Amino acid sequence: MAANRSTRTFSASSERSPLKGLAQLVGVPLDGLRSAQRPVRSAAPAAGRARGGGRSGGGAGARPAVSAKTRVEALAEMGVTDLLGLLTHYPRRYLDRTTQLPIAELSEGDEATVLASVRRVQRLQPRRGGKPVVVVDVWDERSYLSLSFFNQPWRLQQLHEGMEVAVSGRVTTFRGRRQMANPSVEVVEGEWKGRVVPIYPQSEKAGITSMEIAGCVAEALELVGPLADPVPPAALEAHGFAQRWWSLRQVHQPESVAAKSAARRRLGFDELLRLQLVLVMRKRALELGSQGISHQVGSPLVGRFRDSLPFPLTGAQARAVKEIEADLARPVPMHRLLQGDVGSGKTVVALWALLTAVAGGYQGALMAPTEVLAEQHHMSLSAMVGGLAVSDAGSLFGERGVRVELLTNRTTGAERSRLLGGLAAGEVDLVVGTHALLTEAVQFAKLGAVVIDEQHRFGVEQRAALRAKTGGLVPDVLVMTATPIPRTAAMTVYGDLDTTVLDELPPGRAPIETVWARGPLDVEAAWAAVRREVQAGRQAYVVCPLVEESDKIQAASATEELERLAAGPLDGLRLGLLHGQLPPRDKEEVMASFRSALTDVLVATTVVEVGVDVPNATVMVIEDAGRFGIAQLHQLRGRVGRGGGRSWCYLLGEGTTPDGQERLAAMERTTDGFELAEVDLELRGEGTILGTRQKGVNDLKLASLRRHRKYVVLAREVATEIVGSDPDLSTHPGLAEELKAMVDDEDREYLFKN
Repeated sequence: MAANRSTRTFSASSERSPLKGLAQLVGVPLDGLRSAQRPVRSAAPAAGRARGGGRSGGGAGARPAVSAKTRVEALAEMGVTDLLGLLTHYPRRYLDRTTQLPIAELSEGDEATVLASVRRVQRLQPRRGGKPVVVVDVWDERSYLSLSFFNQPWRLQQLHEGMEVAVSGRVTTFRGRRQMANPSVEVVEGEWKGRVVPIYPQSEKAGITSMEIAGCVAEALELVGPLADPVPPAALEAHGFAQRWWSLRQVHQPESVAAKSAARRRLGFDELLRLQLVLVMRKRALELGSQGISHQVGSPLVGRFRDSLPFPLTGAQARAVKEIEADLARPVPMHRLLQGDVGSGKTVVALWALLTAVAGGYQGALMAPTEVLAEQHHMSLSAMVGGLAVSDAGSLFGERGVRVELLTNRTTGAERSRLLGGLAAGEVDLVVGTHALLTEAVQFAKLGAVVIDEQHRFGVEQRAALRAKTGGLVPDVLVMTATPIPRTAAMTVYGDLDTTVLDELPPGRAPIETVWARGPLDVEAAWAAVRREVQAGRQAYVVCPLVEESDKIQAASATEELERLAAGPLDGLRLGLLHGQLPPRDKEEVMASFRSALTDVLVATTVVEVGVDVPNATVMVIEDAGRFGIAQLHQLRGRVGRGGGRSWCYLLGEGTTPDGQERLAAMERTTDGFELAEVDLELRGEGTILGTRQKGVNDLKLASLRRHRKYVVLAREVATEIVGSDPDLSTHPGLAEELKAMVDDEDREYLFKN
């Protein structure tokens, strides 16, 4: 929930005015609800004294234990502390009592949910050493179903004769009777007969039932009364969305399954629209509130760079260059994401943008997240600009070579002073480094373009730091990522950036042949491939999950694996060891040896995931591959196949979980990073992709980036239309108040500072 909100109070008087919108519910405590002040009738194990083995008053007629804790206290333990939190604590599922399948029609093996009344609760005496068993018979007015609960004596406290329950589990039969073993049970009160029953997320620790939550929600709905709908009616009508107040009531008290679905559709769209409004407003505020640089595109310097490339641009690269040049020519700062798979040629496009700035007398900077990656970029850029020259009135021939420098923590004092002086004087054209480039000590003469590599959020503070270095002009920013992200997720994670996608590989980049080595013969083939390629003058990587052996995690470690391989499958080959715990100097020595082919096989942890470019390496063996995520596996695989020849990636291990097996099967099936990103989104969900974007009141509770992709796109279109004619939402006060109340502090200050 949003932090630092003032506590609100209100009266349930019929004379009060209706609250204007959701914003007015933020910070309103639940103390004003009569139902919230009642003690909880806990069905949780902690409330049942029978857990220790004694019946403690339990039995067929025992009622749930009454806790001293009130419902408001129980809800607080679940993170629900105000009216907005309660009304957006949506049901996780529904039971349709209007068309419920009778017990008599259930078949063995069915996964089913039934609504029935408890007829008998008894505890069977276990055999010596056996677990206690509670047997419950339930009746749906036509047939019986027997429920068996093993080692759950607290069920005697929870269930009693006459209670209405929803029971979910797998149906089995015994002596002709249908039964379920250890099913999930939720108490359902009789007033829901013949209706669609909401089942709320519950907490065993909090000890509050779904029906108790439903009671609190019902009172809250009556208390707040009709709420205004801040979304323009034209947008709702155009896309067939219901009104918000109707949706809020129907999501909690549905008249039908269809009404419930329509309500969830509308409220889920609201979540996506709020998120997209923030992103579009951030983007528009940057465009309107910043003075950019209008670069001259198509310069002779860029032309010479294009002519020096060993291959023509791919179609995707040409499209990317066209989009970026259009941004660079405008007097509005570029803020664009360049998303491309491993080996798609992002560096060429990024350097094209930087050289466009250099050709006009400006400087360019490339920031990388690690020193290893910064050093790799420095090597690549230096090689690509070799032979290119810029005008220099102070030179004998009127020009000089493009000067590229590297600034990291390893830059010595004297070299650092020389470099900083060159930047301040405008003598350094391109500088590569980490985020240390943003520190106060680094001053540019005329910074015109910045490339951010693998930086997931380049925010307000970083832009302000750049503006301070350029006398008020904001340089153009290009954010690069080699991690493919599905379109709908990219519209959320990078929603305040324009997006360019490189979806082609340059000529000569052959697909990497990937083999999932499930058994001993496949593993032997992997090591044979390493020996074969080394004998042919090539090199290989072996990647392990750990640095040193661990008793707790049974996974190959780089240190132990080096010793095993040297004495076994790779005996006689020159092996090197690289991991994050090595001192920087040792890391560089290991990498220098591998780059110069003095090492045949590099045994490493995931430090080689980015920033390592050795074209002579043609084989990658990944130990315990099931322990890695898809994005990591794909990045690791991208370390080979960079020299244009045929390459292989072997994934060792069976995969310890179904998801792990699906990841490895997908890796074996395709080398398309965007296809793998879709698989990853299905397996992991959007939470891990959204990261800090999904936080506070703006959480996606009903909406899903993978299930509701068309609504993500629709929310973006509606947000763009609204902000296009109303950048600060001055003519949409309801939406403005909602965002002010529900976004985080940084976004609120940035979007509504005026």
